[in-house]
Amino acid sequence: MAANEKQSKSSMEVKLTAEGLKQLEEELEYRKTVKRKEIADEIKVALSFGDLSENSEYDEAKNNQGQNEARILELETRLKHVVVIDESDLTTDVVRIGVKVRLLDVDLNEVEIYQIVGSTEANPLGGSISDECPVGRAVMGKHAGETFEVETPGGVIHYKVVDISRSI
Repeated sequence: MAANEKQSKSSMEVKLTAEGLKQLEEELEYRKTVKRKEIADEIKVALSFGDLSENSEYDEAKNNQGQNEARILELETRLKHVVVIDESDLTTDVVRIGVKVRLLDVDLNEVEIYQIVGSTEANPLGGSISDECPVGRAVMGKHAGETFEVETPGGVIHYKVVDISRSI
């Protein structure tokens, strides 16, 4: 496989944990069944109001329909390119997608705990960061005890990898 084909293939991959895959599949099912029916009902009610040229309920319902269908298409596309991270095969020798990592902010002497996930699953407020965000990208491949720095809008942050564990 040529280098540009390999890069193209990897850029299409959507790396997910088993839980992340389950969440995407559940959202897709909800949008295709429940949400589509709700929007169809909204459109039906809005049509009963008559004149479509001044019917804001109809316009809003059609807008919701378009947004829902776009999200369905996005989910289906992602699911076609999913690579599930087999958490049972994860080793904790280095930081990689699927592990949990404890980081010490050296300057503030504070410990932060993150699960490293693919960009689709990232939820920084929930403790999951993407391998593509600045901290995630910088910590990938690091070993316990290793230090690194991250350039942020607020300045450089110095971290030390305290430990690496399985996220399950």
